[in-house]
Amino acid sequence: MTTPVATREIANLGPLAQLRAGRLARRVPQLIVGLVAYGVSLAMMVVGAVGLAPWDVLHSGLTRYLPLTLGQTVVLISFVVLLLWIPLKEQPGIGTIANAVLVGLSADAALAVLPTAEHLWARVALMVGGVLLCGVASALYIGSQFGRGPRDGLMTGLMRRTGLSLRLVRTGLEGTVVVLGFALGGVVGLGTLLYAVTIGPLTQGLLPFVVVELKERNES
Repeated sequence: MTTPVATREIANLGPLAQLRAGRLARRVPQLIVGLVAYGVSLAMMVVGAVGLAPWDVLHSGLTRYLPLTLGQTVVLISFVVLLLWIPLKEQPGIGTIANAVLVGLSADAALAVLPTAEHLWARVALMVGGVLLCGVASALYIGSQFGRGPRDGLMTGLMRRTGLSLRLVRTGLEGTVVVLGFALGGVVGLGTLLYAVTIGPLTQGLLPFVVVELKERNES
């Protein structure tokens, strides 16, 4: 006899298993809202212009050399990062592909409507608000149980392949993209530091409230 058991853990499922895990009416909207909010948070930090998240430092630097908008650059780099998943043997999920596309598109849409912030207090408020919204957005899309984003998957894949801690891998990877982005003219500042020290604890603290329970069938 089998009994359905609810779990609030983050599952590691393939695309088909993600669809079969149920509660799609809750999970799909949560995924979309989380990814759109993530793009809006990126745009808020861009308008604030007092420092971007590490990967966005690279994105903003690349826009100086590519005939692409910031959002289009985010999409491009997302798929480049996904190519690096191949030798790491990481398995993308539905949320991985959605992340690669929706974050960039929503960032461009938000940049098109957000007004320019002229005063320092407004710019700082946009930066802080962007970091907070990014924490909420990250918890929402991770909690929807549709898989990791391209950059998160790269970190976990490198951790698994190298045997190093996730903290060390993340620090090394994000430090590298900040240096590259800064060299290309990307925006580094207070926002970059605030994001680096708060986004992990913020996302972790919010995640238990938004993780969607999946139904697993275990032998009893």
